[in-house]
Amino acid sequence: MAANILIVDDEKDVVSLVGFLLEKDGHKVSQAYNGAEALEKMGVEPPSENKPIPDLIILDVMMPVMDGYSVTSKLAANSRTRSVPIIVLTAKGQMRDLFQLTSNVAAYLEKPFDPKHLRDTVASVLRPAK
Repeated sequence: MAANILIVDDEKDVVSLVGFLLEKDGHKVSQAYNGAEALEKMGVEPPSENKPIPDLIILDVMMPVMDGYSVTSKLAANSRTRSVPIIVLTAKGQMRDLFQLTSNVAAYLEKPFDPKHLRDTVASVLRPAK
């Protein structure tokens, strides 16, 4: 199933690689390079009902302006975005416990990541529950 996926990471190389992999699978990809930019793109901050909501968000933790944990909290608190699944993609493995308490985090991947594992995780998260 093709999906609209937002990649949020301050490392442009990571955004490019993840985008390339997911576009190969037929997904439409957009990007943001920090948490505040991601929230603005989705119409969370500032509030806007006209902005598109992605089917999935791939989110880094350590970013300038606003970190991934703050983004996750703000998305969970917003009625338009609370059900959007998030895959946390980070080099900070010790942060996993922090996100396990968050209902909208569907998966957690550590950098460096295996491209096949990333693609499989995305497919699994997007697959409707039976």
